[in-house]
Amino acid sequence: MGRLRYIRLTGRQKAVIWVSIILILLLAVAAVLVVRIRPIVTRLTESRTTNRVNRIVADAVSDAVASGQVDCSSLILFEKDSSGQVTALRSNMTEFNRLQSLISDTVLARLSQMTSSDLAIPLGTLTGSNLLAGRGPYIHVRTQSVGSATAKLRNALTAAGINQTKHQVLLDVEVYVTVLLPGFATSVQVNNELCVAETVIVGTVPDTYTYLSTADDEIGDYASEYIMNNG
Repeated sequence: MGRLRYIRLTGRQKAVIWVSIILILLLAVAAVLVVRIRPIVTRLTESRTTNRVNRIVADAVSDAVASGQVDCSSLILFEKDSSGQVTALRSNMTEFNRLQSLISDTVLARLSQMTSSDLAIPLGTLTGSNLLAGRGPYIHVRTQSVGSATAKLRNALTAAGINQTKHQVLLDVEVYVTVLLPGFATSVQVNNELCVAETVIVGTVPDTYTYLSTADDEIGDYASEYIMNNG
């Protein structure tokens, strides 16, 4: 029978083995952290980017209106009959296009100022525990973002009473931002709807007003009202 042979390791060989074990453990811990940190960083980055974009769009529109660059009275031209009643609304497309370009350029210029930023995440948040969330030293993650923006004006008419119609000029701003994170990227799309101008158009008051519903228990009441008004 053969004899078991024991290999004696030198001190240097033992040191190499221990260093290798430590490196493997460190790589395993790093892999776990990366797997855990990625969804957290993604959610925090998307939330932070959305808030910043909303503020940028709101400030851009507010500054444009306050500085007089937006002339609300020139956006819509009202056509009236001989008695002064509004018969039609005509959009000033030249002013519409100018305002859309102005808002888009302003938003893009301000987006370029948020190209890079630091995202600080408490180490306790990465554990997933509610007790440790927000606690511990911070891990700083460097982010870079690039974006695009489009602005579009549209008209909206809604009933505001028996003889009133509310007309609004709404600005839809769509911003698409790609955030570059260490090792991966995430995209955020932010949509904003802002009212640029609002007018209430008052018409003539009708002699009678009847609202008919399809509900069976209400048809009789409305029919009686119609008969009384026209009796």
